[in-house]
Amino acid sequence: MIYILGLIRDYFAHHIIFSAGLLLIMGYIFGQLSEKIKLPAITGYILAGILVGGSGLKLIRHENMEILNFLSEITLSFIAVIIGGEFSFFKLKLYGSKIIVLTLVQMFLTIILVSLGLIIIGLPLYISILLGAIAAATAPAATVVIVEKLKAKGRFVDYLYGIVALDDAGTVIVFSIIFALSAAMIAGTNVEISHSVIHAFSEIFISILIGLTGGLLIHFSASRKRNINEVKIITLGILFLTTSITISLGLSPLIANMVVGMLLININNKNVRILISLEPLTSPLYAIFFAIAGAELSLEIFRDSSVLLAGIIFISARALGKYFGIYLPSAIYKLEPKIRNYLGLALLPQAGVAIGLVLFVQASSVVVNASPQIQEEISKMINIVLMSVFFNELVGPPLSKLAILKNLKRSRNGSR
Repeated sequence: MIYILGLIRDYFAHHIIFSAGLLLIMGYIFGQLSEKIKLPAITGYILAGILVGGSGLKLIRHENMEILNFLSEITLSFIAVIIGGEFSFFKLKLYGSKIIVLTLVQMFLTIILVSLGLIIIGLPLYISILLGAIAAATAPAATVVIVEKLKAKGRFVDYLYGIVALDDAGTVIVFSIIFALSAAMIAGTNVEISHSVIHAFSEIFISILIGLTGGLLIHFSASRKRNINEVKIITLGILFLTTSITISLGLSPLIANMVVGMLLININNKNVRILISLEPLTSPLYAIFFAIAGAELSLEIFRDSSVLLAGIIFISARALGKYFGIYLPSAIYKLEPKIRNYLGLALLPQAGVAIGLVLFVQASSVVVNASPQIQEEISKMINIVLMSVFFNELVGPPLSKLAILKNLKRSRNGSR
C-alpha cells in the first residue's frame, strides 16, 4: 500500500487534473457513505479532502491546492447568486422586519459572546474583537447544498436564506469597521480610524455597484434568449467577470454576486430561468469545493493547548450566540416553534467567508509590517478560526440537516 501511494505521489500527484479528479471521486465515494449513515454528503466531501490532503495521505500537492482555489471562488460566486436569488422584495415585505431583527440579534450576540469569552481567557483585545466579528459569519454553501438536496421549501427556508444573505453581508460590513478600529492597535500608531472606516464602506459600495452592473448585463443580454445553452454561456461569462473584477480590486465577490442574484429575481420573475440554468453545474462544484476545504485543513492545530482552549471558547460562544440570537427574538415575535427551536442550528456551519476574512487580516499591509509578536498572535488567530471551521463543517451540516428535516416533518404534519 505504501509503495502504491509512493508511486502515485511520484508520477501523478503533480498534475492538477489528477488532483481535481481524485478530489471529485473520493468526494463522491465519501459523500455516498455519509448519506448511508444519515449524514449530509458535505460531511463526506470534507472527510475525503482530509484523507487525501496534507493531514492524510498527502496525495494533493500544495501548489495544486493554490491552483484549485479558483474553483472555490467560482463555487462561492454561484452560491452567492443563488442566495441573492432567494431574496425577493416580496418575501422581504412579508417577513422583512423580523428577518432583519433576527439577523442583527444573532450576529451581534455572537460577536459579543465570542469577544468577551476570548478576553476573559487572556487574548489581546484586538484579536478578541476581530475573532468576534469573524465568528458572526456563516457558511452559505452548506445551507444551499442541504436545502437543494432535500428540495426544501416554505417559510423556514425563506427565513434561513434571508438571514444567511443578510448575515454574511452584515458580517463583511461589521468586520470591515472592526478591522479599521483594530488597525491602530496592530500598528501601534495613530492610524486615521475615520479614513479606514470610510475606505471600508467605499469598498462595500463599489462591490454593490459591480453586482448591479453584472445583474443588469445578465438581464438585458440573457433574459430574452430562448436557447438555454446561450443563457448559460452569457450568464457564466458575466459571473466570471464580476467575480474576477471584485477579487482583483480587493473587494467582496460575495456581496457583488448576492446583488446579482437579488437584482435578477426582483427585476423580473422570469429571470428564475437564468438561475435554474446554472443548476446542472452546481453538484460537481459543491463536491470539489468542500473536498478542497477538507484538504486545506491541518490537524496540526490540535497540538497547541492554547489554541485548543481558545478554539473551544470560540466554538461554544459562537454556537450560543447563533442559537439564542434566533431563539430570543423569535419568542418575542411569537414565531412558530419550528423557526424558534431549529433555525439557530442551521446557522452553525462556517467556512469560506470566515477563512477569507482571517486571511485578509494576515495579508493586510498593517499586519505584514507589524512586529513579530503581533504576527505570532495573528498566526494563532488563524489557527483558532481553522479549528472552528474544522469542527463546524463536520458538526454543523448534520445539525442543519436535522433542523430542515424537523421543519419538513412539521410542515407535512401540519398540512394533514
